[in-house]
Amino acid sequence: MPTTPTNLIDFLVNQANGVKARLDKCKIIPQDSEQSIPIIDFTNWEDIQVQDSIFSAATKWGFFQIVNHGIPINAVDDLKASVHKFFELPVEEKKSLKENSPPDVVRLATSFSPHAESVLEWKDHLHLVYTSEEKIHAYWPPVCKDQALEYMKYAEAFIRKLLKVLLKKLNVKELGREREHALMDTMSLGFVYYPACPAPELVSGVSPHSDITSITVLLQDDIGGLYVRGKDSDGWINVPPVNGALVVNIGDVLQIMSNECYKSIEHRVVANRNKTRISMPIFVNPAPDAIIGPLSKTLKNGDEPLYKQVVYSDYFNHFFSKAHDGKKTIEFAKI
Repeated sequence: MPTTPTNLIDFLVNQANGVKARLDKCKIIPQDSEQSIPIIDFTNWEDIQVQDSIFSAATKWGFFQIVNHGIPINAVDDLKASVHKFFELPVEEKKSLKENSPPDVVRLATSFSPHAESVLEWKDHLHLVYTSEEKIHAYWPPVCKDQALEYMKYAEAFIRKLLKVLLKKLNVKELGREREHALMDTMSLGFVYYPACPAPELVSGVSPHSDITSITVLLQDDIGGLYVRGKDSDGWINVPPVNGALVVNIGDVLQIMSNECYKSIEHRVVANRNKTRISMPIFVNPAPDAIIGPLSKTLKNGDEPLYKQVVYSDYFNHFFSKAHDGKKTIEFAKI
């Protein structure tokens, strides 16, 4: 398989110049369907009907949108503005951040796994690991630090409620410290920047993949471009931006732990010809040393486990050792 030239990787990735010189790298985008994923009002999240709606969406679709999630609109708007401000910083300032930031707190990158990809993705991204406030104040970029921290404080409360609902439907009554370790010990906030692309039909913003998270909680801007794999077909479903909504998707971890009761679904991003798009995902992950495998309470009536017990860091490292390849990563954990 051909690989991306090392001089292009050096310019785009190692030197932190980004994705502005990639028109010679192309990929054809498939056609899309006109379906839509569920939208759920989270106001009365403890109501059994709301919880049933979440359970249904997680089992049938693997993707859903949440409105009235409790994050104030000003925190959302301030975060979006700070993302644009960060990516509009001078190149030298962003290079300095890349060179002087510990990767367990701040990571700035281009594409996904550029040294393994034959086609680079049309995106730059910053990852802010939600760690101690001491490290956050020391290393998160000043231009977006306060806005990101404020957003994460509200988002963490929402994530805890949502995981409580998802676990309840798996007959797990409490989140607890052990479950936190296995589900949400490590969280990071991503700033993903997709520049306007003169030939969007020839590139991939993000190639098809499923997330290796417990869940991912995504804030979109109003540009659009996110597509998910249809539940009953090979087509792609548009996920249109809904004002103030969060897009939630089940990750591989919950598919494994639920023994495929919940589904992690392939998704991708299409670049926009005329407008720059931003998105802000929160990746909710187990601790690196956590053991993931089917929960005992998900194995009913003598059901056999579909997955073995694996160390999450092994699964994580396998995912990042290669280019995006649809749902193939989960084969690593199958029996």
